[in-house]
Amino acid sequence: MTLLRFAPSPTGSLHLGGLRMALYNHLYSRKNNGKWILRIEDTDATRYVPGAVQEIQAVLLWAGLDYDFGPGKNGPHGPYFQSKRLDLYQDYAKKLLESGHAYRCFCSLDTLTETREKLARTGSNLTYDKRCLHLTDEEVARRVKAGEKSVIRLNDGTLPDRSTVRDLVFGEIRDAHLSLGTDPILLKSDLYPTYHLASVVDDHEMGITHVLRGEEWIPSLPLHLDLYASLKLQPPRFAHIPILLNPDGSKMSKRTGDVSVVEYIRNGWEPEALLNWLALTGWGARHQPMSPFSSSTAQRQVQAAPDSTSILPLPSLISQFDLTALTHRSSSLDQQKLRYLNRQHIALKAATPEGLHQLAMRVHGLVKEVFPHSLYASVENTKKAVVALEGRLENMAFLPVLVPYLFEDPNLASPEARSMLSSRKITEEQREPLNDMSQPETNPKSKQDQPREWVPETLYHVLHEEQKRLGVQLKMFMLTLRHALTGMKDGPGIVQIMCVLGKERTMKRLR
Repeated sequence: MTLLRFAPSPTGSLHLGGLRMALYNHLYSRKNNGKWILRIEDTDATRYVPGAVQEIQAVLLWAGLDYDFGPGKNGPHGPYFQSKRLDLYQDYAKKLLESGHAYRCFCSLDTLTETREKLARTGSNLTYDKRCLHLTDEEVARRVKAGEKSVIRLNDGTLPDRSTVRDLVFGEIRDAHLSLGTDPILLKSDLYPTYHLASVVDDHEMGITHVLRGEEWIPSLPLHLDLYASLKLQPPRFAHIPILLNPDGSKMSKRTGDVSVVEYIRNGWEPEALLNWLALTGWGARHQPMSPFSSSTAQRQVQAAPDSTSILPLPSLISQFDLTALTHRSSSLDQQKLRYLNRQHIALKAATPEGLHQLAMRVHGLVKEVFPHSLYASVENTKKAVVALEGRLENMAFLPVLVPYLFEDPNLASPEARSMLSSRKITEEQREPLNDMSQPETNPKSKQDQPREWVPETLYHVLHEEQKRLGVQLKMFMLTLRHALTGMKDGPGIVQIMCVLGKERTMKRLR
């Protein structure tokens, strides 16, 4: 079975890059009839943020990314917090010591700094002189018994040359070992593991078959493969995903509030639109897959990547997802595309009774807050407002600002309403006949044209006939009605507005 994991650290709010990584793990596992684990990598106690785990879970729930195993979901792979797996890491570190693939290092921080600087002055590529590697077993045992603090280092001298590594996205990566430090630390003096040891042990123990993670971990891939080899374990397949950048080209960070997923939730963005946006950012390459794990048939059948503004709900993203179509470079997020996608996803939801009700219920609290005294701030009226806005609604949070006149009387004293009057340049002689439509009792002809049914088809006919009867230009006629009904220059069509307002409110405003 295909099994993946999303392994965030609880050191702050989940940012957009983290949600995208969770999404890609979800897409790959579901497309391959697999499952995925939520694993919390909380071994760095100094950076732990209370409530971060609960926030991660809440964000994944909001986004509809339902992990199969993890906190709150029992499974055969637990515990799902690394801080509760410390004995396991120490057991594996002991195996490495016994096999000679690791050794204890007693050097102090001052000694390590001095050694590193000395090596750098000589032009050496080493970052440590391996002095503790040459300690005898008796000396090591004596110092451990005396209570001296030590770390456990990997003995890279026992490992094969690994000048290239393979990746499901980037293919063959050359000179991969050049970026590694000398004999990397695996277990710290406080008995907590480094990321390298913990992730390898957990991925093996949990049965992970594929690791999808950010490209910043590419330099560590050779080390992780070395650990698998030293422990005589079969490694999973690795896919490193190019990272997302802020619009200014800087790397995303949990300390940057404007990329926090929670902020996007608070600001009213649709989860489907956010996932659509994140998935398609960087998903657009059409290069041949270079992975040695892909079959020759798969390499011939390169699937065309979707356009960056394709409207793809989660099931469509799952069916179309293709690791080989990911770009090999970092990508910047385009907020304009999010606005476009959000508008389209709102329209898709509003087209079904269930989706429309969901949208209205979600924004109803905001409508009540903005119009606390309105008699028309109901869920049903909110639904009508969403429908009237059709494809105009970019964000549900904007609804009260776009159509306030659907919930309360328009402010005809506003600068916008006054500018509409001045721009029309309608004379008093022209203005007076327009009142006929709202005064049927004083105009028999107008009375005959009054709509018997307050439905779009009838209203279209009545307005057309009234405009012809008055002999007023269509643009002037519609602008006059828009001013009286809304006091705003832009918005839904007049007929749509009249349908939402109903006959009584419409006639009152015309009068």
